[in-house]
Amino acid sequence: MQIWSATTFPETPVNSILNTVYYDNRVEVDLKREDLIDAEVSGNKFRKLKYNMLQALEEGHYSILTYGGAFSNHIAAVAKAGKLFGLKTIGVIRGEELGHNLDETLQKNSTLRFAHDCGMQFEFVNRTAYREKHTESFRVSLKTKYGTFYEIPEGGTNELAIKGCREILDETTADYDYITCAVGTGGTIAGIIEASLPHQKVLGFPALKGDFLETEIKKYTSKTNWQLIPDYHFGGYAKTSDELIDFVNRFKEEQSIQLDPVYTGKMMYGLTDLIRNGYFSKNTRIFAVHTGGLQGIPGMNERLKKQGRSTISI
Repeated sequence: MQIWSATTFPETPVNSILNTVYYDNRVEVDLKREDLIDAEVSGNKFRKLKYNMLQALEEGHYSILTYGGAFSNHIAAVAKAGKLFGLKTIGVIRGEELGHNLDETLQKNSTLRFAHDCGMQFEFVNRTAYREKHTESFRVSLKTKYGTFYEIPEGGTNELAIKGCREILDETTADYDYITCAVGTGGTIAGIIEASLPHQKVLGFPALKGDFLETEIKKYTSKTNWQLIPDYHFGGYAKTSDELIDFVNRFKEEQSIQLDPVYTGKMMYGLTDLIRNGYFSKNTRIFAVHTGGLQGIPGMNERLKKQGRSTISI
């Protein structure tokens, strides 16, 4: 296994594989395959972690600490990136009950099992304590237990993450009218907005319910050429419907492209629906971003099976 460093960090493809999907004669959609950058540290996770990991190395850190839920793509990506960099990783995981029987938890949870196999150490905390993770007293308790570390926020969004996400766009994307992406914590779309051109409109498809995202995005950009499309969250984060699962499976069958049901599936479902309902004018060119997140599919399928529902084809 090749170890990454400040000098061997993999070059991000200037022009990741682009799949063109024609829905009709009026609109062209090109899907940038950011999911192909790396098997686990893929898509926007690669973009967000790139400059954070390099900064950790520059500051001489040996440990990375971050936060997330039990099925977090971010947790898995940090664990793998830490392994590739030869850095210790610590995941503060929401859900104290998960740590009571770690072997059983790892057997049931493919995301945490993967992170554990990458060497991540877990700190399970209850949900009340987790809400205090931004307080100084919480950080002091972590430093007392784990020593010094480089801290990356839940979801990975900070100024260095925005810098990385800006690189999703380049000179090859200048001719597009719209840029679209899924939205979680708002970091990815903020970077895209910052890199977009004045004639372009950026559309974000939130995977979560709530009005807080606009405030978060505005922390990182003052541009106004963007809009959130809140109608396709399917009930909120990690919530799905049989209709969405069917769409993800049909998309894979027709386009040979895997989507996930939490982020990219919702974005492509929403974009398809807008196109079919005449949202875009004739000859519109759309640049859609596949932000990865595919590692979470096995865990989602486990939950769907327990519910007696159809699963995602992989």
